[in-house]
Amino acid sequence: MFDFKPDPALGKTEIYRQLHDAAEALTHGESDAVANMANVAALLWEFLPDLNWSGFYRMGADASGKDELVLGPFAGRPACIRIPIGIGVCGAAAKTGETQLVEDVHAFPGHIACDAASQAELVVPVMREGKVIAVIDLDSPTKARFTQEDADGIEALATMLGSRI
Repeated sequence: MFDFKPDPALGKTEIYRQLHDAAEALTHGESDAVANMANVAALLWEFLPDLNWSGFYRMGADASGKDELVLGPFAGRPACIRIPIGIGVCGAAAKTGETQLVEDVHAFPGHIACDAASQAELVVPVMREGKVIAVIDLDSPTKARFTQEDADGIEALATMLGSRI
């Protein structure tokens, strides 16, 4: 039985260090990508306050073979299943391979509102061999919830996960 729960009084740097260590412990030696994404989505939900969604979209293809993001393991309310590359915050991260730190999703061109409660979003691409294989998506009901420190912490997690999902 795993019991990963950080002390809420800790600073963000320490919370992200403990999150990374917990994800390392849970995914080390496990080759199943879905299992690893599921456990990390749960860890994100447990470790990070003020979220209304945490999880993954993974690279896939539509019926015609065109790349798109497909819903992966997550915690939160039901979500959009497919997202075109370049559309919305997740699609922008997948297209550019760059982190998207959005203080107000309603000001983001083409934002996809899977949950009307979402006000801020952080999306970090997971890369393998220079290609986006998935994105980590965090939504919050609070505007400007995410900072550069959050982006740095999730980017470190994404780097570790690149060979595990």
